[in-house]
Amino acid sequence: MLDLIKNYFEQIPSLHRALLLAGGITFFWMVEIANPLFNFKYKKLKHAGLNLFFTFTTIIINFLFALLMVKASYWTVDHQFGLLHIIQLSPWLEAITGLLLLDFIGAYLVHMIEHKVKFLWKFHMVHHADTHVDTTTGNRHHPGESVVRAVFAILAVFILGTPMWMVMLYQSLSVILTQFNHANIKIPSWFDQTVGYIIVSPNMHRIHHHIKRPQTDSNYGNIFSFWDRLFGTYNYTPMSEIIYGLDVLDNTKDQSLTYQLKVPFDKSIKSDY
Repeated sequence: MLDLIKNYFEQIPSLHRALLLAGGITFFWMVEIANPLFNFKYKKLKHAGLNLFFTFTTIIINFLFALLMVKASYWTVDHQFGLLHIIQLSPWLEAITGLLLLDFIGAYLVHMIEHKVKFLWKFHMVHHADTHVDTTTGNRHHPGESVVRAVFAILAVFILGTPMWMVMLYQSLSVILTQFNHANIKIPSWFDQTVGYIIVSPNMHRIHHHIKRPQTDSNYGNIFSFWDRLFGTYNYTPMSEIIYGLDVLDNTKDQSLTYQLKVPFDKSIKSDY
């Protein structure tokens, strides 16, 4: 079974990766329409336009960094460099450990750093600026932030020595979980009380998109939810209290491309709110 997974993700076609992205957005989009948590008074297609623009820029930046990631992965494997080559685990345990640590470094850690470093936070504000969080918000990242995340992803590959199949598997899971945990869908309480202890649920991540601290600086996880509980960054806030946006931004301009692109460079916007 593991060999089949390795072989597929080692050579996963670009078409399949594109279908994961487009198919995931389409699926969760339909679920949002059928079973929304918040009944937003907005034009769904118009709202998606800006977010899909940022999704497109993220794809371009990831494509530009892809060659470096591939070279990094093959180099670490050829030279037996990285944590996974040092600790010598069984195949399945190595796969699970690799996915966990890729998520920790490439998602949780970089996300938390973006909230703590003022310069990086200004770029990350664009993601938080959305006042109608839905599945299209998942890839709403300023191009500058996309570069930072790509660098951390490559850094994770170097530290861990992850083979290419593991990187592709992680990125595929990350795409789907990002779309899921941003989706505007009702989630039953039993999900958060069971699966939610392992996987980040929409209810957990919505708290992170609350307009004020301490909620904004909590629940950094992308795939695995236990990082937040382990490192004390977990927060619970009832869904009825959630308000989206950022109180240091002009939330009436959350759909203005010009405003959003300029946010990181606007000195009038506080970065230590």
